[in-house]
Amino acid sequence: MKIIVCKDYEEVSKKAASIVIKEMMLNDELKIGLATGSSPIGLYKNLIEAYNNHLISFKHVTTFNLDEYVGIDRLHPQSYYSFMNENLFKYVDIDKENINIPNNDISKLDSLADEYDARLLGNQRDIQLLGIGKNGHIGFNEPGTTLSSETFITELSEQTRIDNSRFFGSLEEVPKYAITMGIKNIMYAKKVLLIASGKSKAKVINKAINEDITKEIPASILQLHPDLTVVLDEEAACEIKNLDYLNRI
Repeated sequence: MKIIVCKDYEEVSKKAASIVIKEMMLNDELKIGLATGSSPIGLYKNLIEAYNNHLISFKHVTTFNLDEYVGIDRLHPQSYYSFMNENLFKYVDIDKENINIPNNDISKLDSLADEYDARLLGNQRDIQLLGIGKNGHIGFNEPGTTLSSETFITELSEQTRIDNSRFFGSLEEVPKYAITMGIKNIMYAKKVLLIASGKSKAKVINKAINEDITKEIPASILQLHPDLTVVLDEEAACEIKNLDYLNRI
């Protein structure tokens, strides 16, 4: 595990983006697992800037998103399909055929998870981006999720829905279900890059990094990943008890 502590969110975004850019320069056919939410937005802005400066290309890159709300129209402004388009895809040269986002058609509920699992099985990601929820979830693997889970349909916790309600008009508008990569899918990536900022994430970051591995803090399983990098701002890192890991920039 490598932990990098940056001054603020802007520096977190630049540092995390530099890690992804390096991987893209080494492999122009990179397979990347992507995350949504507020944490990676700055990272994506830096990737777009690098693309505009002709440092990287997405032409042969393949992407796999962590999750998607179930039952929401893909063109809804808060779908993760729309999120990725508005925050990355429409600004770069990615081939739409290489974009993989879980199908969320509620009429096909019984087959959605198996369909996405099959795609992931034949495409080991070179690097997986992650944020972390205040309750320790990664993707939509909520507390209590088995640590050997594969892609599945999950009922979102009240805390997760409250956290995500800022993107909707009200809590009632936030979908109650989502399709998500399981923890086993996440751990299968060759590299994992987790980013977090803000004091509200500090307690759960310390639990995930320093305390026992438990399904009550799904992110704690990342302690076992052989190539994990955690990029934090000073506020998110302020509760970490063991400072021996830290690499400050």
